[in-house]
Amino acid sequence: MRTISFSLVIIALLFTFSCEQKDTTPDPRLDQPEDFKKLLDAHGDWSKWVNAKGFSYAMVHETNLAWENHYISLPDRKVRIDADAWQMGNDGEKVWISPNRQAFQGNSVRFYHNLYFYFFSIPYIFTDPGVSVKKTENKLVNGISYEAFEVSFEENVGSSPNDVYFMLVDPETGKLAWVLYSVTFFDKNNTKLNALKYEDYRDAGGLIFPRIMTGYQFENDSTKRLSYQVTFSDVFLVEKAMDAALFAMPEKNAVAAN
Repeated sequence: MRTISFSLVIIALLFTFSCEQKDTTPDPRLDQPEDFKKLLDAHGDWSKWVNAKGFSYAMVHETNLAWENHYISLPDRKVRIDADAWQMGNDGEKVWISPNRQAFQGNSVRFYHNLYFYFFSIPYIFTDPGVSVKKTENKLVNGISYEAFEVSFEENVGSSPNDVYFMLVDPETGKLAWVLYSVTFFDKNNTKLNALKYEDYRDAGGLIFPRIMTGYQFENDSTKRLSYQVTFSDVFLVEKAMDAALFAMPEKNAVAAN
């Protein structure tokens, strides 16, 4: 049970100042195709994402009301997630779970530890080096045609470079409406697409994030059975480095996990 508010934990514990001199060289992530920049611009001042060092948010699984607090060091993508029955993290060398592997009921800790961070951070995360975004033919979802962008990855980028993503743009707002994606983490030959709906955007310090994401099975250009729904709150994005100790595997009651 949480006894201290998530916001107070963020303010009091997580962030440390960096006194290093700032590099004035333009970040290559700012150099994106013009069509993609239009989508990014619809989501706020996305240079804030490029300049940020720390990212955190609270998340609730609406199917069972399980809560999680996520903390991410953006430059090195170290991760920590606090849940009611477990903690997990990536310290930069290994993925770990506490108090033991049995506490987490999912198929893979490595697959799960940055799953929602990745989806929640689209489209910003697709400015990463080694990621290519290009305009493609429109995609249909439930009878509606959407402007679409195809995303691909250079070899050895991420843990599943063969994943396929399509970002579909809301014709009225210009924001991300859907993501169609395949998962190859468990089967590198999988090509089956799933659909993820983005709704109820909220401003978080100049950037726009969805409050609700809903996943569906997807077949014949139509959504089928609902797979999951998650909601987000307490979104913090800051230009200060997170304390590295936050991501370290606990000395006791923790194991490295795949």
